[in-house]
Amino acid sequence: MGHSQADKAASRERILAEAAAQIRASGIDALSVGPLMRSVGLTHGGFYGHFESRADLLAQALQRALADGAATSSFAPDATGQAPPYPTAVRRYLSRAHRDEPATGCALAALAADVARADDASRAVMSAQIGRLADGLAPGLASDEPGEALFAVSAMVGALLVSRVLVDRGQSDALLQAARRHLLALGADAAGRQGTDNPG
Repeated sequence: MGHSQADKAASRERILAEAAAQIRASGIDALSVGPLMRSVGLTHGGFYGHFESRADLLAQALQRALADGAATSSFAPDATGQAPPYPTAVRRYLSRAHRDEPATGCALAALAADVARADDASRAVMSAQIGRLADGLAPGLASDEPGEALFAVSAMVGALLVSRVLVDRGQSDALLQAARRHLLALGADAAGRQGTDNPG
């Protein structure tokens, strides 16, 4: 790769990384090309040398944000490449620690409402991520009925999101505990896990 091409690739990477961080923190509607380019030390005019449009940038930044969130999420594989068991993923995802770290937690919970109103390209990016998470959870479920794994993902994301909205921490904790209990009951080995939930 020539020097100019390497510089261009490095600039594009800076734009994407910053855009992903911004949408995770403030949502996709808050992303503005001019301020974004200034924040990485580049001109507004140089934007179109890297992306076709703001919509193109949004789709790619969303993909990066989802990947960044997945890499450190409750669903992330361990050092050996193994995904966590279904009960572990549920407990980690619906935990106080995850609730209290929205900027570094699951990007689905942070961005799903925005993306539901976005264009088809952004929705396709998030749809693919939802599908991957559902595929990862499916082996741990007692039922292989169509939609069961998607329900588990949506219930986890929805419960986490609402737990962050609730001002009363007692209510928020109770919601997380109830969601864990119901989702764990969907697991393939639920009978052997009765009474093992914890408030973490």
